[in-house]
Amino acid sequence: MRLSDSHEEIRRTARRFADDVIRPQAEALDRDELYPAEIYQKMAGIGLFGITVPTALGGAGMDVVSYALAMEELARGYSSVADQCGLFELIGTLLAAHGTPDQQQRWLTPLLSFALKPAYCITEAEAGSDVSGVKTFAERTTTGWRLSGSKLWIHNAPIADVGFVLARTNKEMGKRGMSIFIVELDRPGVSRGRREHKMGQRASPVGALDFQAVDLGADALLGEEGRGFPIMMSALDKGRIGIGALAVGIAQAGLEAALAYAKTRRQFGKPIAEFQGLQFMLADMAKDIAAARLLVRDAAETMDAGAPATMACSMAKCFASDIAVAQTANAVQIFGGSGYIRGFEVERLYRDAKITQIYEGANQIQRVIIARELLGAGSVSPRPRDGARAQPT
Repeated sequence: MRLSDSHEEIRRTARRFADDVIRPQAEALDRDELYPAEIYQKMAGIGLFGITVPTALGGAGMDVVSYALAMEELARGYSSVADQCGLFELIGTLLAAHGTPDQQQRWLTPLLSFALKPAYCITEAEAGSDVSGVKTFAERTTTGWRLSGSKLWIHNAPIADVGFVLARTNKEMGKRGMSIFIVELDRPGVSRGRREHKMGQRASPVGALDFQAVDLGADALLGEEGRGFPIMMSALDKGRIGIGALAVGIAQAGLEAALAYAKTRRQFGKPIAEFQGLQFMLADMAKDIAAARLLVRDAAETMDAGAPATMACSMAKCFASDIAVAQTANAVQIFGGSGYIRGFEVERLYRDAKITQIYEGANQIQRVIIARELLGAGSVSPRPRDGARAQPT
């Protein structure tokens, strides 16, 4: 696809920021598992939080293609930073689409300026790929709600100010009995588990949250009661575009590192880039990354057109994350023994890539979604013909 001038501008902005601010710190952030608040403050200042949130609500008011471009370039710098951009985008999307004016003023405005740090709280011990297994429960009280349960593997749990929590409000209604609650994480009854020490994306903190009879006001409910599951799932389509773009950025960084190394590393009296076997590896890296990028951008265009995008988003996320793992492995192979040593970028990229096959829906689940969409729709085309927009339901 040909990018518009505004698309090129946000791509250049994110790339410059990644090269000038993120990449010089990436090794230290990974090594020490640091949360770089100063980087996020700068990102908020240049409009990299809430990229698709309307300008009237404090966002950049751009389209999903712009979001994908920014995610790719930020991940090329360091995927932990891009991961936070994606998290703020998802929370911003929820608040912009389903928040009341009071909720938007109270939560969205400070989130987009990085005055507050959010957590997106879905996963539980028995509710990972099967979100319908959520057991966290909120019951009505005379003043609002009382929340009890626990979440794990939650991004930002160790440092977040506010959580957006999926909980069951009717135990008999299955997916139709879930709601979303906005929970200040310093409330009585909220406790945090240990911070997990991850294989990759180590500067994006993950941990557990426990809710023991946490009293919430009536205004803590986000959107309609009983609509929590479809609201959360609707945000995940955009989230999968973001993870697909993030995976492309990781793979692109691996390709760039491998190319530079192959031109300078000498064996048998010449640069290893002159060996055909290695040239084939580089060629496969380049073509797979190009294909993944096109799938991600196609999914973003489909969503921007208002067309059903679920299958396109799952395809993009699944393919891009698979090639990120495969091609960062090839980058390590090209570096040889050096690629296996801490301090070399490709070693970190390989570790960072793996989680993209797991979060935002494991790739096995993405294949289930793709097959379901194929069999249900009877068509491999996720986009309406002749540019027609899908009608809202």
